[in-house]
Amino acid sequence: MFDSLSDKLDKALHVLKGHGQITEVNVAETLKEVRRALVDADVNFKIAKDFTNTVKEKALGQDVLKSLKPSQLMVKIVKDELTDLMGGDAEGINLSGQPSIILMSGLQGSGKTTFSGKLANFLKNKKTKKPLLVACDVYRPAAIDQLHVVGDQIGVEVYSNKEEKNPVKIAEAAIAHAKANGFNVVIIDTAGRLAVDEQMMNEISDIHQAIEPQETLFVVDAMTGQDAVNTAKAFNDRLNFDGVILTKLDGDTRGGAAISIKSVVNKPIKFIGTGEKMEAIDVFYPNRMADRILGMGDVVSLVERAQEQYDEEEARRIQKKIAKNKFGFDDFLKQIQQVKKMGNMKDLMGMIPGAGKMMKDVDIDDDAFKHIEAIIHSMTPLERENPNMINSSRKRRIGKGSGTSVQEVNQLLKQFTQMSKMMKMMQGGGGKQMMNMMKNMR
Repeated sequence: MFDSLSDKLDKALHVLKGHGQITEVNVAETLKEVRRALVDADVNFKIAKDFTNTVKEKALGQDVLKSLKPSQLMVKIVKDELTDLMGGDAEGINLSGQPSIILMSGLQGSGKTTFSGKLANFLKNKKTKKPLLVACDVYRPAAIDQLHVVGDQIGVEVYSNKEEKNPVKIAEAAIAHAKANGFNVVIIDTAGRLAVDEQMMNEISDIHQAIEPQETLFVVDAMTGQDAVNTAKAFNDRLNFDGVILTKLDGDTRGGAAISIKSVVNKPIKFIGTGEKMEAIDVFYPNRMADRILGMGDVVSLVERAQEQYDEEEARRIQKKIAKNKFGFDDFLKQIQQVKKMGNMKDLMGMIPGAGKMMKDVDIDDDAFKHIEAIIHSMTPLERENPNMINSSRKRRIGKGSGTSVQEVNQLLKQFTQMSKMMKMMQGGGGKQMMNMMKNMR
């Protein structure tokens, strides 16, 4: 996420991180490089210029050059200004209605339908929310079918009516259905076009006026850069939406949309999409994103993702198995599934301070666990429960069945044994303290 921008900003701030004498001249030169990095990331030139001018004024005003740690203070000013530029504080979603109505808008191909499903899944996992997805794209039957597929995948009901061609009537009927059947959130997926046009704007305006949603969200593809900002402005001028959703932030995005969209439309970014999986949705925290852009990681978000997958009952079950030396490959497989639900591996690495920079040129396959899972699935239930019984002939069979080599099977067995010993040791005082700390964090 934002690898290119992070790298360029790191180089620009190199002098200010203690690698040379800091003077007013090289501060100005550094900020010139910062501005160039922002423009290369597709941030509007005026916004980039205003940003660096503000940073310079604050740096001179706070007497950075004479401070005990000028480089740290300078980086802090850059971070604070990036945070303000992206919105300052995280904005929540308005769920005050009975039911709460959320209207999704955006161009075709922005990821609107998929994100509607992600948002429904996100709210459903809050336990107190029972969302209903509504298909209001009357022009593309495939969009309706896609929403049904997404709904089935996450276990959320989808309301649709392929016979009705008036999206306003579909939306109104869906809200009535929600009230009658105990749904407390209604997420309405609307039609998009390849470009902003009058017909689309009239239609979304009609829906908006008829249903009076508590929340109107504009979904935009972050990879389109400044075009995303311009499209957001066109929608906002007509619709006056409440917030922005940035999708595809896991791709080769330059970051311009995330940095400058708030400044242009004066509406907050509320959520971001970080992958294809239904769990790949995050609340947008400007301060955390500024940390990541500056290579400082985002440990808080990493811990939150881990906590979302943390099951206390499962943890207790695993603890008992470890204590009795009965931790097997079926248990290990469940742990892998939990890690995978946290997001793609490169994104997770980017949340660890310093790791993102070290791993930037390393291609981390999102299916990094694929060969491990294949090996485990090639074992018999008895072998998964009792790894010590796996002898040479069994290893050959497992390797052949999983499309791997005996050496890879041996490597997994060795790693599993080492991990089991470590987990056994963790049952001691230090491990119990760590487990208690994790519980107290919830």
